[in-house]
Amino acid sequence: MSLLRNVEYDLQRFRARVMVASLLVLVAFGLLSLRLMYLQLWRYQELNAQAESNRTAIVPIVPNRGVIMDRNGIVLATNYSAYTLEITPSKLVEPLDDVFAKLSEIIDIQGRDKRRFRKLLEESKSFESVPIRTRLSDEEVARFAAQRYRFPGVEIRARLFRNYPYNELASHVIGYIGRINQTETERLEEQDDAGNYHGTDYIGKLGIEQSYERQLHGITGVHEMETSAGGHAVRRLRSSPATPGNTVVLSIDIKLQQLIEEMYGDRRGALVAIDPSNGEVLAFVSKPTFDPNLFVEGIDVNNWQKLNESPDKPLLNRALRGTYPPGSTYKPFMSLASLHTGRRTPEQSIYDPGFFMFGSHKFRDDKESGHGTVDLRKAIVQSCDTYYYLLARDMGVDLIYEQMGLFGFGQLTGIDIQGESSGILPSTAWKQKTYKRPEQKRWYSGETISLGIGQGYNSFTMLQLAQGLSIIVSNGNRIKPHLVREVVDIETKEKQAVVKEPPQRAPFKLEDIALIRQAMVDVNLEGTSAGSFVGAEYTSGGKTGTSQVFTIKQNEKYDAKKIDERLRDHALYIAYAPAENPKIALAMVVENAGFGAQSAAPIARRVFDFVLLGLYPSLEDMEAVRVGQATRPIGKRRPMATVPWPPKAVNVPAEPTMEEQL
Repeated sequence: MSLLRNVEYDLQRFRARVMVASLLVLVAFGLLSLRLMYLQLWRYQELNAQAESNRTAIVPIVPNRGVIMDRNGIVLATNYSAYTLEITPSKLVEPLDDVFAKLSEIIDIQGRDKRRFRKLLEESKSFESVPIRTRLSDEEVARFAAQRYRFPGVEIRARLFRNYPYNELASHVIGYIGRINQTETERLEEQDDAGNYHGTDYIGKLGIEQSYERQLHGITGVHEMETSAGGHAVRRLRSSPATPGNTVVLSIDIKLQQLIEEMYGDRRGALVAIDPSNGEVLAFVSKPTFDPNLFVEGIDVNNWQKLNESPDKPLLNRALRGTYPPGSTYKPFMSLASLHTGRRTPEQSIYDPGFFMFGSHKFRDDKESGHGTVDLRKAIVQSCDTYYYLLARDMGVDLIYEQMGLFGFGQLTGIDIQGESSGILPSTAWKQKTYKRPEQKRWYSGETISLGIGQGYNSFTMLQLAQGLSIIVSNGNRIKPHLVREVVDIETKEKQAVVKEPPQRAPFKLEDIALIRQAMVDVNLEGTSAGSFVGAEYTSGGKTGTSQVFTIKQNEKYDAKKIDERLRDHALYIAYAPAENPKIALAMVVENAGFGAQSAAPIARRVFDFVLLGLYPSLEDMEAVRVGQATRPIGKRRPMATVPWPPKAVNVPAEPTMEEQL
């Protein structure tokens, strides 16, 4: 017996199912419509940008780095284009050593190239190309191009290279560039400069290259390229050219710089020459120097070890960071401070028996028999130590600290390159802060005595000494020294002078300054450095100095021949010329060279001859300086126009085209 179906019930169930299905379809289409509206309306800009980025690629155009020139327009740092063989580690299909072996069959790859590559590889990301050989010849480029199919992940690129045509000359001033490391990348991101360094591998590391990085780098340009699905370029959509870096014009005279560096020869030391009227640095010498070209592509291990482990410390900028006891060059400053504080008058005299007793300790004078009766002028001219022992005792350490601070000692000068040392100008507070043990924190009266002759804890840079001297010869005006004269805009050619702060007036009386200046003139006429200025066509002022490196026992006599060369006294000298209207003031040190009158003053004489008379020393003169016989009368000189210039330089290829930069 068959059951009768309830047609009406089945029809209702069917209709209910159709209703549910329709509702689900309606909801689904509603959700799709809402999603479509969300994507089309709210996220249109974002998705359109993503689609456009999938279709296009942005290729950065690295700007040409700005040129560095000296005050006379001589180019000291420039760029050139050369072909580079580069490896992208992430694209290699063979082990790196196998790739090296095969590449060596067609291109000369030395061990130093491999060492530099591995060093750069550690600092790079796997998808970045790293150079294995730079400055390829046309023949090497052709050989590789013919077999390029064998080397996936290896390519030739045209890159800009920095070049320092005069190699070691003025290297501590100019500095160098090097590959951007992780720390520098993070700093650029913090300064919101990372975008301007897309595609840029190098950044200033030292000197002007570092301190004027923003002006020298330029503005990165872009090519917007349309690409296929495989990532190949189809056509260029738009282009925004790069703006080259600006030209930085230094205040130094590179010919003067060369003269001084040649005068120093193989000796160690520093010299800073300043125009006291405006603070422009005319020469900034640190010897020995180094070749900045070694660092551009990443210095190899052997050269780095030579520079870093050398006992001469060629990487140390002695003019900026080297600190030395000023020795007797400190005496003019002490004398002016004594007049300013009323501790001495010009006529007040002391008797010098050749020593000064402080308790049971005998402080020796430079002249065993003593200088007899000594007033302020004679104390400077004859460099009487005993006069300044007494003066230091009468002033006390904290008054000396207060007065010497007026000359900028123990302070940063604010010069426009990074890394300056502040030196040490001691005081009771300084000692309490510096030392840990209670007995070390205490200032002992005997420690004050040697401060008067520029010894003890005193330790200053030649830059500070040169600035201090400039304050005296400019009648009390304290001007911040600077190495950059102006920045020339690469597009408008507008010259932007370096911002100069107005001079600060030191509180010294003009009549007191005049007394000190005249005494320094007498030093060069009849005092310790008179022999170096025989026959000079101008009048100059100066003060020699000798600073101890090695302390001998109280009853022993100093004998340089019995002491290791690096423990011998330093020779120092400060000087200015012409005396009536100074155009140059300098401070210098020749390390372990003994007396300033013998080793330092002759170099200053030749500097003044160059600046004031335009004369260049003869080869005989320079040889006399080198062998320490420069106190003899000055020989023949040649006008600068007859001196071959420039010195040996590197041939610099032409600038790269836009296509080569890509």
